[in-house]
Amino acid sequence: MMFFLFIGFIIIQRLTELAIARKNEKWMKSQGGLEFGSGHYPAMVMIHSAFILSTIAEVVILDRELSAFWPLLIVLFVLTQLMRVWALLSLGPFWNTKIIVLPGAKVVKKGPYRFIKHPNYVIVALELIVIPLMFNAYWTAAVFTLLNMIILSVRIPEEEKALASLTQYEKEFHDNGRFIPNLLNKYDN
Repeated sequence: MMFFLFIGFIIIQRLTELAIARKNEKWMKSQGGLEFGSGHYPAMVMIHSAFILSTIAEVVILDRELSAFWPLLIVLFVLTQLMRVWALLSLGPFWNTKIIVLPGAKVVKKGPYRFIKHPNYVIVALELIVIPLMFNAYWTAAVFTLLNMIILSVRIPEEEKALASLTQYEKEFHDNGRFIPNLLNKYDN
């Protein structure tokens, strides 16, 4: 029962995020925003949908139990959710599941984006490990971590190229790491 409440929360969260993304997409395109990387987007959606289905299948079919490490994993999960909200709120109407860039827009460099270029991808990577491990779904954690690495190897360069071509992205983020904060440069000023 606890598993289905947990996975139900995740499904509702993802559907809510898709609704926010659609609203933001409509606004950005009405302002002249351009979409990039649409070729890989269906694969990304498929991976994220299959992740949820795989988690459910592994837990139910293989009769997985709640992990003995669940207290640590739930803390990590809550932290990822707080970071997710922080990243989403920091980008505001510029947040999206697609790569949509508003030409000439001021680059958002607040919240977690002050420290790293792609906090949302770090959060997703952690979730793809933490969520299945909460219920000992090791196969799902391993397979979807690998699939996520593959899709991000396409998505991140596409996103950075799009941002660099239409904004001051490279200038603003020249000293930020992609996934690991470069704290030394943050406090030199």
